[in-house]
Amino acid sequence: MGKKAKKAMKKNLKRASFNKNPSEDADFLPLEGGPARKLAGQQKPPPPPENTATVLYVGRIPHGFYEKEMEGYFGQFGTIKRLRIARNKKSGKSRHFGFIEFESPEVAKIVADTMHNYLLFEHLLQVYVIPPEHVHPRIWRGFNYHYKPLDSVQIERKRHDKDRTLEEHKKLVEKVLKHDQKRRKRIEAAGIDYECPEIVGNIQPAPKKIKFED
Repeated sequence: MGKKAKKAMKKNLKRASFNKNPSEDADFLPLEGGPARKLAGQQKPPPPPENTATVLYVGRIPHGFYEKEMEGYFGQFGTIKRLRIARNKKSGKSRHFGFIEFESPEVAKIVADTMHNYLLFEHLLQVYVIPPEHVHPRIWRGFNYHYKPLDSVQIERKRHDKDRTLEEHKKLVEKVLKHDQKRRKRIEAAGIDYECPEIVGNIQPAPKKIKFED
């Protein structure tokens, strides 16, 4: 192909691109400031889902920050409907996570954005919004707003002073004697000259209290 033919081809390409109607090209996008035009097959984006989540998960709750303290602290953001801290069923001690339900979804979102990774008593709180479809139906089962901690001393006293049968008392004495033998061996292995007091093995259970009728 000669030089003249190449020049003629370039001119024809320039004319074709200049005279081409932009609306005929389906992939044409107008430049900034140009006329707006919808592309073929383009649809409007769906509207964002409405925020209806009102329940928050609160993790890494520090020791001593319980229901009453959480009610006073988080109540400054808005009205609290329900509040629960997960506790051990036997001891009643906090498991360091819980849930809060607000009346307003907007307040719940503000609390999650504000209090997440907030340093409280050397603990970084973990606060997340729980979507309504992920809220477990039994999350508030056994809900008690004003929780009374269990008295562990009183529970242990009742367990120690309970009435035992002769067989149960015998097993208790055997356990005490076995523990005493291990203690004596550790003292001898340490080279300590110590005479341990003898433990009487034939201990009889205390008689039950006799009730006199009036």
